[in-house]
Amino acid sequence: MTFKEYIRADRERCEFLDSRKSWLRVWLLREHEYYIWRYQKLLRKEEFYAKKGNTLFSTFFRIRKNVRGRKLGFTIHKFVFGPGLRIWHFGNITVNAEARVGRNCTLHGDNCIGNNGKDNKCPVIGDNVELGVGAKIIGDVVLGDNIIIGAGAIVNHSFPEGNVVIAGVPAKIVKRL
Repeated sequence: MTFKEYIRADRERCEFLDSRKSWLRVWLLREHEYYIWRYQKLLRKEEFYAKKGNTLFSTFFRIRKNVRGRKLGFTIHKFVFGPGLRIWHFGNITVNAEARVGRNCTLHGDNCIGNNGKDNKCPVIGDNVELGVGAKIIGDVVLGDNIIIGAGAIVNHSFPEGNVVIAGVPAKIVKRL
């Protein structure tokens, strides 16, 4: 995908970008959505220039992204998320560089996607996955498409079938979609 296609896919998931009036309100009042959107654009620019092999621009946008990420509480590496990323709130979102997440992922804040500390295996997550507030995905986990992870859930084993709602510590299926 090109840079514009990634930005378009991310933009479609942000309701405040639907109209000029709502974007103007968010921009003027400097709502949290404004800062999150700026972070996402820097992430996509870093990915775009890294893919093109332009290390100078990729490093430039990585530095800008990391500075903004420290203010927002985000640690997200390039090439982890597919198009259509939606981040609802800032504050403590950590994603391992080796994790892979499909299209249309939604993060609600205080999320962690990473390894378990014993080995370097990271989660592989399908399309249309939504992580509730405080949800963590840890270790060698494979998640299928169309999964909703409840608030505070800790996912430490795989749910490859998809189309489910999972919650709890450790996470288990609570509903089939």
